[in-house]
Amino acid sequence: MGGADVHGRGEAGGEGPVSGVERDAAVGIVTEWIDVDVAGEAAPMSAYLARPVGPGPYPNVLVGFEMFGVTGYVRGVAERLARLGYRALVPDFNHRQGTRIELSADDVGRARGFELVGAWERDAVRRDVMGAITALGRRFGEAPTAMLGLSAGGHLAYYAATQVPLAALVAFYPGWLTSADFALGGPEPIVELTASIAAQGTPVLVLIGEADHLYTAAERDSIGRELKEAGARHEVIVYPDTPHGFFCDERDSYRPEQAADAWSRATALLARTLR
Repeated sequence: MGGADVHGRGEAGGEGPVSGVERDAAVGIVTEWIDVDVAGEAAPMSAYLARPVGPGPYPNVLVGFEMFGVTGYVRGVAERLARLGYRALVPDFNHRQGTRIELSADDVGRARGFELVGAWERDAVRRDVMGAITALGRRFGEAPTAMLGLSAGGHLAYYAATQVPLAALVAFYPGWLTSADFALGGPEPIVELTASIAAQGTPVLVLIGEADHLYTAAERDSIGRELKEAGARHEVIVYPDTPHGFFCDERDSYRPEQAADAWSRATALLARTLR
């Protein structure tokens, strides 16, 4: 397990870095890489943990990353959640294909990202998610757990919610939910498993842009229809004239107004379901 980075509010003239632990002026959180045991795997899965300073108790949020892996941007999302009082864990779902793979958001990175996401398997993802929840419980005690997924991570999180009881599911522009021939979408599209989410009682928030290139209007509408017909508590927010990836402030697709609204809705759901 790697060392921890502590980000705490200090005073002028206070102590600097101590024993490899770095402090800054942000709200107090601790960040570290941890090892997660996964059933059926010989080696542990690495995961990035961001949590508030102090013993808690704090609820948990698992974060599903974009196709580019556990990047600095995704780690930053986890840290934002930690500053709100959650233990945010980003499992390295690509651990069977490499360790802490981090890709650039360019054509080369996308090509490799498609390869990695295309290799995901349903049972493996279920075991990864269960291992992550178990690891947090063993270290910190039992706590409610939600999941927030970004793009490919939204695809993964939606599937996870069909298999594992979650306090809430937040999916930012989840990819390929209506597809049966990519990533976890087989033998049937993930969206057709929505009844299992409803049976778990998990509330769902989907945040998607009207101009998202991954969906036609009919495909996008089918997500809300499946949630409604399954009787799931849900909200699907469609932002007009908004592309895929609007939440990521590191790329041209970023839309600050929509990103702020989406974050407000996401954190409101987490606050309602995890407190």
